[in-house]
Amino acid sequence: MLQISLAPDSTVPLVDQIVQAVRGQIEDRVLRPGARLSAIRQFAEAHRVSRFTVVEAYDRLVAQGYVQSRRGSGFYVANRSLPAAASAAAAPEVPEAALDAAWLMRQALDAGAEGLRASAGWLPHSWMDEDGLRRQMRAMLRDEGSKFADYGSPQGYLPLRQHLPFRLGELGIAAQPTQIVLTLGATQALDMAIHHYVRRGDAVLVDDPGYFSLFGLLRLHGARLIGVPWTPEGPDPVELERLAAEHKPKVYFTQSVLHNPTGACLSPANAYRILQCAARHDFHIVEDDTYCDLHPGVTTRLAALDQLDRVIYISSFSKTLSGDLRVGYIAARPDIAEALTNIKVLISMTTPATAEALIYRMLTEGHYRKYVERLRNRLSEAGARALRLADKTGLSPFISPEGGVFLWVRIPGVEDAVPLAARAAKEGIILAPGTLFRPQGQASSWLRLNVAYAGDVRLERFLSRVLDAAG
Repeated sequence: MLQISLAPDSTVPLVDQIVQAVRGQIEDRVLRPGARLSAIRQFAEAHRVSRFTVVEAYDRLVAQGYVQSRRGSGFYVANRSLPAAASAAAAPEVPEAALDAAWLMRQALDAGAEGLRASAGWLPHSWMDEDGLRRQMRAMLRDEGSKFADYGSPQGYLPLRQHLPFRLGELGIAAQPTQIVLTLGATQALDMAIHHYVRRGDAVLVDDPGYFSLFGLLRLHGARLIGVPWTPEGPDPVELERLAAEHKPKVYFTQSVLHNPTGACLSPANAYRILQCAARHDFHIVEDDTYCDLHPGVTTRLAALDQLDRVIYISSFSKTLSGDLRVGYIAARPDIAEALTNIKVLISMTTPATAEALIYRMLTEGHYRKYVERLRNRLSEAGARALRLADKTGLSPFISPEGGVFLWVRIPGVEDAVPLAARAAKEGIILAPGTLFRPQGQASSWLRLNVAYAGDVRLERFLSRVLDAAG
């Protein structure tokens, strides 16, 4: 018989007490693999609890892998030992040649509480509105009209698609709900656009430097990446014209607001020249505006000038509300939205309506605007700290950003930042070297920093020590 003590007067439910007690005895090896647990009726009578309570506790233990249910025989302690290779697995090594994009993203995601994500593409967890998300989750659970077991709509949760045109209208972009397709974040949106436009061997224009995850997706599809040099005012229009004439691309992927990695924004003059070039050479533009809500003022967007004729507009709520919920969207011409919806159905059937409904509640309950304004203010202060750090350590910024997450800095006296990033990784500091942001992986003396982490003393000490030694 199981020797455990239950406290009926405790605030911890009896089911949780049973699960914790049995699990503790299994983990402490008091209960060995193969041992039979007390029968449900016997346990209930011995501990003066209902059989339903014991059934639920045993079911949870089965679901968690601690216990096995054998039909007609009872419940037994499961063998939870890992294979030797898995249990002895060591931390992944830093790539020898160069830190590739997938390695960097995995390290940033798995860094844990102690790791310093100095080049991450997202804000610290402590900056996010966790309380607001919990509040709206509880409200959804109380709402008997909420559905959690059905597939969603192919285009996405209708109330959110009906709300987004108002948000887009504030940016000067006119769109109807039928022109909006909800996605699993901006990454799936980009992948859907690639499926629509790109075939193996096609020339595709991208920013140089640009978003390394996009580069990886394009390579998976067999595209030929043609880099358009990026300036403090956006793509170099002269080079764009030359490259478009030479390579005859079908599409150009770009970021016009708080560009990743430089933090720059597109100027109105460059925006008009880009659209004129697209019309002359008959290519479409995919405008990734992932950091849309983090810009502190009014700025130029290609989709606003073009009104979704040649431009597909992509955005996401991962950077402001939740990276875990993965809710993004595409706004496009009706025929393109229809084609993208068909691609989405083939890739993922639908997207989670529960996550989309939660985002809708967050956007419409009246708190979001004030929350985002606080984020912008914090980023402004963090950006100033990052610029001071660059000045103190001798790094040269590409620009002084208007806001947003990134500071793009050059390391003096080096041609390739990869060795520095590899050294930082061994000290638990995740840095993104410039080579990741080059379409062909060319050597680069630049680094991307996330300003939200620039105040961490570990980063300043590392940069000071390494750069002083190099100088």
